[in-house]
Amino acid sequence: MTRSVRTHILFSFFLAGPIAYVALLASVPPVDRDALTHHLFIPKLYLLHGGIYEIFHIPFSYYPMNLDLLYLIPLAFNNDIAPKFIHSAFALITAFMIFRYLSRRTSPACAWLGALFFLTLPVIVRLSSTVYVDLGLICFFFAALLYLFDWIESGFRYKPLIISGVFCGLALGTKYNGLVGLFLLGLFVPFVYARMRVGTRHVSLKAAAWGALFVLVSLLVFSPWMVRNGVWTGNPVYPLYNKVFNPPPPSVEKNDKAPSPRISHIQARRELYGESWAQIALIPLRVFFQGKDDDFRLFDGRTSPFLLILPLCLIPGFRTRSRQEKIEILLMLFFSLLFLLYACAQTSIRIRYFSPILPPLVVLSMLGLHNFQTRILAPVRWSGPVKTFLIFAVITVMLGLNAAYMVERFKKDRPLEYLTGKVTRDEYIQAFRPEYAAFQYANAHLAKDAKIFGLFMGGRGYYSDRYIAFSDSLLYRAAKDAASGKDVATTLTGKGFTHILMSYPAFNSWLKEVASDHDRQVLRQFFESHIRVLFSKDGYGLLQIGF
Repeated sequence: MTRSVRTHILFSFFLAGPIAYVALLASVPPVDRDALTHHLFIPKLYLLHGGIYEIFHIPFSYYPMNLDLLYLIPLAFNNDIAPKFIHSAFALITAFMIFRYLSRRTSPACAWLGALFFLTLPVIVRLSSTVYVDLGLICFFFAALLYLFDWIESGFRYKPLIISGVFCGLALGTKYNGLVGLFLLGLFVPFVYARMRVGTRHVSLKAAAWGALFVLVSLLVFSPWMVRNGVWTGNPVYPLYNKVFNPPPPSVEKNDKAPSPRISHIQARRELYGESWAQIALIPLRVFFQGKDDDFRLFDGRTSPFLLILPLCLIPGFRTRSRQEKIEILLMLFFSLLFLLYACAQTSIRIRYFSPILPPLVVLSMLGLHNFQTRILAPVRWSGPVKTFLIFAVITVMLGLNAAYMVERFKKDRPLEYLTGKVTRDEYIQAFRPEYAAFQYANAHLAKDAKIFGLFMGGRGYYSDRYIAFSDSLLYRAAKDAASGKDVATTLTGKGFTHILMSYPAFNSWLKEVASDHDRQVLRQFFESHIRVLFSKDGYGLLQIGF
């Protein structure tokens, strides 16, 4: 048995562990925020309606839905766990692409290590066990990058660029922040062509033509979602840039009231989290060293510091690499850097929002590790065992951080309790989503034509089998404009609502900290005289509106 074969067998064994681990995490009922607000909720509504239709009260229904439509298939068979495996499959495909790329540029061991490192990254582990769409976005953009490399290596043939554009279009049809990737790749194409064809005739015109071809192919693939939104709203990327596509009519009456000042993302983080200027300036670095699931201050996720450290090892000997290798490294570097800076300039910073940079950074990390071994350590006059120990120490710490997160995540998700039958499906969901019992009661006892007003529910409507709409602002306006509790009831019933499903703690917090004295008085009358409590459990209640 050759050394290469032993390497393949050994790493195949190592990869089987994380894959089996993710399969366990993914085998429980969905309880994650975005799955319950749209990635499962919208497809479920489409199935109940018998087709795609405009859902005015859910902004997420206007988002592109390439992956969400895939989730329709298992949902049609009443299986809401299979969509997790569909989503996680894109992580496996991405890991395979990383392996293939690194196999050409490094050693088999580095190629396997790259796939293993990617699959065990905390954010990838988390996403692989959820019904989100980010892994599809990651996969499509990395494929677009790889085919862009093929286009350059082939001497600028049409086919690789068109395929790259197709994958970029699929990314656009998966999530709106794919527009950032389209902008970056659309700039890279003419720039690279112009740089590599310096001195040829009409180089600028040809470079622009290649860039236009790439963007056109991407938009053609994305066009079904643009057409849908254009027909529904007049804005092909609704709700983005809606003031551009649907500018408000000029006010007839003069408005002397000054417009509300806009708060920058820096001011928002200072006011919300009390961060200093230095902390805010260091966010592009902090995202690699800090991170915590479900903590928005700490970016709602975790990556790895090695994604930042190991690529630095590419600096020694960079000039001696082939032209193709240098272009590929620089394109991955600038794609990652610019995408990251854009994401960090937003008010809401989440690890998921710049997740397309993870495969390029993993590749750069493995190239850096390979360079560290072959170009930095090799000339050093240390013994072989010392050098080997140093390499293994880096790998151990790198994978050890990921493994520590995996243990932490396993304890939090507790999949074995459900898989061994210790808890039922309903009990498992209730442990993570305390509103679930109220949904169960509504599904079992309310008439099929009942209409529920979801109040302070975060838009999580997937587990409701009755019509439910979420609009906290409706209650704010009703209370503000009402003269009595009866007026609030009239407003809600006038919208067709028969019941309210609400979070008591969130509502009480709003009453205490935000509502005016008038709002409190009116709502007290409303709840005392026009509400009957049907069910309450774990801080959530189902209420009937009446007169």
